[in-house]
Amino acid sequence: MASADLLRREEEFYASLFDSAKGGDAVKSRGQMIERKIEVLEDMAAKVSNRRSRRWLNDRLLIELVPRLHVEEIKGLFAPPPWGEELPVSAFCRTSVGEWDAFRSIDMDVEARLMQQMKQSSTKQKNHVDRNELVALNSWHHIDRQTREAIKRNFLPDLLEIYEERVRTFIEDTSGKDMLVLNVQDPFQRLLLHGVCEFYNVSSTTTTTVRDGKLRKTTTIKKRSGTGAPSRITLVSFLRMKKKSH
Repeated sequence: MASADLLRREEEFYASLFDSAKGGDAVKSRGQMIERKIEVLEDMAAKVSNRRSRRWLNDRLLIELVPRLHVEEIKGLFAPPPWGEELPVSAFCRTSVGEWDAFRSIDMDVEARLMQQMKQSSTKQKNHVDRNELVALNSWHHIDRQTREAIKRNFLPDLLEIYEERVRTFIEDTSGKDMLVLNVQDPFQRLLLHGVCEFYNVSSTTTTTVRDGKLRKTTTIKKRSGTGAPSRITLVSFLRMKKKSH
């Protein structure tokens, strides 16, 4: 077990080792002093049996074995800046110096208001688009499933646009006209017409009459109590959007 005298002697030696030399002698004999101190610490560590004292001596020995760092070496430990090498200027800063400096030096309150306004504008525009798309999607689901499949399977945008224009004009008409009558004889085209009517929430009924000995189909379209303003996104536009998304 290390005695108090042994530890005190080591402490005195540790404290006075570098104070004993002055001026140029201190610089010249520094390496010799370090070697001498390491030898003493190794000798002392071999003589003590107390674990705490041995650990203390080993720590002292490790401290002496680690070389002192120079200023440049210390800077390297803390790289990047402010102590290391300066970061290269980005391409954005080099090409847009004036604009970037103006933004970088902007008042914090002004910057916060600007970012908030941009965020609100973006959210408002997104919600506006989403709302119109949601209305069109709900209108699309009003169409019978079989009719939807037929429209997607055989997409005829020119014909659908003709039917849509007639139906939309009828809905927006404020003259008091209570019905729209269309004569569509082709069964598939008539199916498309009924799909357009379901999309715009108007009723459509097809009746058969005999004219000049021939059967004639007549489709009567009427507004419902829940019929509102036509969707901003037309059926053709909605279908084209769905095709692009897929």
